[in-house]
Amino acid sequence: MIGRAALVASAAALTVFLALPVATLLGRAVGDRELAAAFGSRAVLEALSLSLATTAVSLTITVAVGTPLAFLLARRRFRGSGLVEVLVDLPLVLPPSVAGLALLLVFGRRGLLGESLDAAGLAIPFTTVAVILAQVFVAAPFYVRSARAGISSLPLDLEDAARVDGASEVGVFRHIMAPLAAPALAAGLVMSWARSLGEFGATILFAGNVTGRTQTLPLVVYAEFGAGDLDAAIAAAAVLVLAAVGVLVAVRLGRRGRTLDTAVGAA
Repeated sequence: MIGRAALVASAAALTVFLALPVATLLGRAVGDRELAAAFGSRAVLEALSLSLATTAVSLTITVAVGTPLAFLLARRRFRGSGLVEVLVDLPLVLPPSVAGLALLLVFGRRGLLGESLDAAGLAIPFTTVAVILAQVFVAAPFYVRSARAGISSLPLDLEDAARVDGASEVGVFRHIMAPLAAPALAAGLVMSWARSLGEFGATILFAGNVTGRTQTLPLVVYAEFGAGDLDAAIAAAAVLVLAAVGVLVAVRLGRRGRTLDTAVGAA
């Protein structure tokens, strides 16, 4: 058997490997006051504003179309449901660059729908709309998976009782399922938002890197590093790291709150 010392050493090595690069980046940003300078940078502020606006829209779309799909997958069995689940999960394993190229082949001018959209006066690639579509494509599966798992874990007895009392399907979901599955829905929302905020590969291929229109915060990191301005790249990256840390803390607090509520209910 592996000794305790070996287990501790292995765990410590991996933890240090994962933490050291992030800690170094944050330390550099804070120590050299680059993080403070980032909030005075026009490029960073514009990209941050665009990132927050587009992720808000993409998250709204994800919830609007993802919640019914999660409910359908969790509570209904139909022909082709397995295929639908595979298609929903597929963006999770696709390289982002492949996702961006696929979107371009559908919505580009010479794409599957491009000519029809162009005839209607709609140009999607290399616009803010393209940023939102890229974010929805790569991030929606995180919400759908979490929401599906949360809904699936709910007891059917409560829903059946509400239906017997005359509640509609919308009422059952609104008053029974949504409150009980709230932790899972919230976790899905947070993870989906975080994935949208950090999206890079699909965005740069499908939407480009146009300042003020499609240049989100991850693209600023890429652009500044490519231009040789390491300090600006570090500052923008530090903002993203802090946002990611905030997301993880929010998810953990949500799970902890759910655990406490369960313990109190059991008591």
